[in-house]
Amino acid sequence: MNNKGLTKLFLVASILCLSVMSQAQNHPGLILTKSGVEEIRTSLGSVPLFDQTLRDVKEEIDAEITTGIYTPIPKDYSGGYTHERHKRNFIVAQKAGVLFQILQDEKYAKYVRDMLFQYEAMYKDLPVHPQTRSYARGKLFWQCLNDSNWLVFMSQAYDTIYEWLSPNERQQLENNLFRPFADFISLENPQFYNRIHNHSTWGNAAVGMLGLVLDDEELIERALYGIENDGLEAGLKDNDGGFIKVEGQKAGFLANLEEPFSPDGYFTEGPYYQRYAMYPFLIFALAMHNKKPELAVLEHKNGVLMKAVTALLNLSDADGEFFLLNDAQKGMSYKSRELVTAVDIAYYYGGFNPQLLDVAKAQNQVTLDQAGLAVAKDLHSGKAHTFIKKSVNLSDGPDGNQGGVSVIRYGNEDLSLVFKYTAHGLSHGHYDKLSFSLFEHGNEVLQDYGLVRFVNIEQKGGGNYLKENNTWAKQTVAHNTLVQNETSHFNGDYATGSQYHSFLHFYNDDNENIQIVSAKETNAYPGTEFHRTMAMIKHHDFEKPFVLDLLKVSSKRKNQYDLPFYYLGQMIDTNFDYQSPQQLQALGKSNGYQHLYLEGKGSAADDNIQFTWLGNHRYYTLTSVVDQADELLLTRLGANDPKFNLRRDAGFMLRRKNTSNTVFASIIEPHGSYSPVTELSLNSNSNVDRINVVRDDKHYTAVDIKTVNGGQMLLIVANTDANDSKSHRIKISNKTYKWQGPFFLKVN
Repeated sequence: MNNKGLTKLFLVASILCLSVMSQAQNHPGLILTKSGVEEIRTSLGSVPLFDQTLRDVKEEIDAEITTGIYTPIPKDYSGGYTHERHKRNFIVAQKAGVLFQILQDEKYAKYVRDMLFQYEAMYKDLPVHPQTRSYARGKLFWQCLNDSNWLVFMSQAYDTIYEWLSPNERQQLENNLFRPFADFISLENPQFYNRIHNHSTWGNAAVGMLGLVLDDEELIERALYGIENDGLEAGLKDNDGGFIKVEGQKAGFLANLEEPFSPDGYFTEGPYYQRYAMYPFLIFALAMHNKKPELAVLEHKNGVLMKAVTALLNLSDADGEFFLLNDAQKGMSYKSRELVTAVDIAYYYGGFNPQLLDVAKAQNQVTLDQAGLAVAKDLHSGKAHTFIKKSVNLSDGPDGNQGGVSVIRYGNEDLSLVFKYTAHGLSHGHYDKLSFSLFEHGNEVLQDYGLVRFVNIEQKGGGNYLKENNTWAKQTVAHNTLVQNETSHFNGDYATGSQYHSFLHFYNDDNENIQIVSAKETNAYPGTEFHRTMAMIKHHDFEKPFVLDLLKVSSKRKNQYDLPFYYLGQMIDTNFDYQSPQQLQALGKSNGYQHLYLEGKGSAADDNIQFTWLGNHRYYTLTSVVDQADELLLTRLGANDPKFNLRRDAGFMLRRKNTSNTVFASIIEPHGSYSPVTELSLNSNSNVDRINVVRDDKHYTAVDIKTVNGGQMLLIVANTDANDSKSHRIKISNKTYKWQGPFFLKVN
C-alpha cells in the first residue's frame, strides 16, 4: 500500500476512533440521555404530574441558590449540621443538574460547578472524619457509606454539566476530587467496599457511576467485580457493616446482585434496607443499561431487580409502610424517594405494569427523567390499575433455598399476617426464627419492635444505632417467637446464626376458607426442633378471619419455654387471676430479659386462657391452650434503660417450665369495636369457646376449635410429609379422617 493509501486508512481509523469516543463520552448519558431530555422538553406543559414535580423541584433549588453554597468542615454524626449540610448538597446538586438539562438555564449549571469546585478546594487536604465510631470512616461523613451516597448523586450532577464545563475544569475536578474520592472509598477502604452488604452496594455504584461519566474502564471493572487483591482476611465480623469477607466469596456490584437477592426478589437484609439499597442497585444498573447495554446489568439474574420492586411493594401494609423484618424503622414506606425512583424505573424498563401506576399516584411525584415522564403520561391517560397486594410467599437466599417470608392477607388487607422463616439477614439480622407480626388495615395488632435507633436525630447517639439495638431489638425475646431457657437463638452469636436458616414445610393460599404456612427450625437451640404452623381461617361465627398459631416443640431434654406476644393497645380483660408486684423488677439479667419489667404474674384455673386488649378502636383476644403449671406473665419494656431509648411497650408471655416436648396452640381473634365518639362498645367478647389439642405426635398435630355459637372446626397438620399428593388416614376420638396433602380442615 502506498503512502496515500496509508494516510487515507489512518484518517478513516481516526474518524472511527473519534466517533466511538464521541459516543462513549455522550453527556448526559447516565440516567438522563440526550434523546430523553429532548422528549421531556417537548412534553412540558402537557403532563400534569411531571409538570408539578418540575415546579416543586425548581422552587426548592431556586431557594437553595438564593441561600448560597455551604461546604463546612466535617465534624458531626448523622443529624448534626455538617452531616446534614453535605447530605443536602449532593441531593440538590443532582436536582440542579437535571433542571439545567431540562430548562437550559445556565444558573443551575453554575450552581453545580461552583459547588463542585468548593469541594475540590477542600478535599485535597481533608483528613478522615473526626468521629471514630465507624469501621470505615469517610472524609465528608462519619462513614464511607455516606461518602458513597455523595458520589452516586454527584456523579449524576457532573454528568449533566460535563459538556458545559471546559476541558481544564473537568481535568481539575477529576484529578483533585472525583478520582481521589473514588479511590478513597474503594482502594483505601476495602473492608467497606469489598463485601456483600448494602454498604458495599453503595460503594460499588458510586465508583461505577463515576467510571461511566469518565468512560474509565478500570473504575467500571472495579465497580462490577470488586478489588481483586484487597488484603482482607476471610472471616465473619459482626460490626456496623456486617461481615467483612467469606472464603471464596466474590465482591463487587454483580456479586451484590447475586448473593443478597433471592430469585423472587426478596433482599436478605429485610425490606427496610432493601428500600435503601434499591436506589444504588437500580440507578447504577440503569446507567449501565444506557452506557453499556451489551453487559445487560439491568437484566442480570433473570431480571431480579424488577422482581425486587414488586416484592418490596408486597412487603408493605395497607398504608404502604414496610413490615419490620430485621433492623427497620417504623413508618418507612413506599413514598420514600428511593421507591419513587424504583417504581418509575420498574414501570418504564420492566414492562409497563399498570398496577405500578397506582403506587406512583399515591407517591404523587415522579423522577425528572424518561421513566418519570412515561409514568406521568400514562397516569394522565388513565392507564392505572389498582395495585392489589395478595398473599405471597417469598424465598430467601441467592438460590431461593434459605427459608423465606410469607405474607398471608385477607380481603383488602383487612388482616395481614407476616411470618418470617428466613436466613439471618447479614449484620442487620435479628435472632427471631419463626417469628410473626399481625396487621389490621395499616395498624399493628401484634408488633415486631424494629430497630433501636432514632435515625438522624443527633441527640440520640448521633442518630446512629444505640446499644439497646443489640441488647434488646436483636434478641429473641423481643419478638413473637419461642425462647428457650431465656437464651436467644444461636446464643445470639452472629457467626453461628449466619450459617443456618429455617425450612419451609408447606405454604398454601388456594382455599378461601384457610390460608396456611408451616416452617421448621432445627438449629436455633442444639437438641431442640420447633415447628410453627400459622393459618388464617374464615368461619361464619366470626366477623373476620382469625389466626391459628400452632408451635410444636421437640427437645432431647427438659427446658423452660417462653412465648411472648407484643400487643399494641390497652389490656381490657383476662379469664385468669394475676398479681402485680409492689416494686417493678426486671424479668431477667441478659439476652433482652433485663429490659422487661414484670408487671403481673398469674396462673390458669382452666386449660384455656383468654387475654383481651383494645387497640385502634378494635378488640382482640388471644386464646391459648395452657398447662396448669404454666406462668402467665404481663411485661412492659423499659427496665435498665436510663436514657429512655426504648418504647414502653406491653407484652403478654406464656411460660412453660420443665418440659421437653410440647405444643403451644393459640388463636388471635379480631372482634367488635369501640367508638370514642358515640362511646358505643360492640362485640367486646371473644367468639372462641375452647381450643383443644386432640392429637400430637411425630406425624400429626390436630386441634379442635369450638365457638360460643356452637360452631366447630378441626385442623390437622401433617408434621413429617408435606407432599401435596400424599394421602393420609388417621383416627381421632374414634372418628376416621382421610385427606390428601399436608393439612386438613373440617368446618361445622
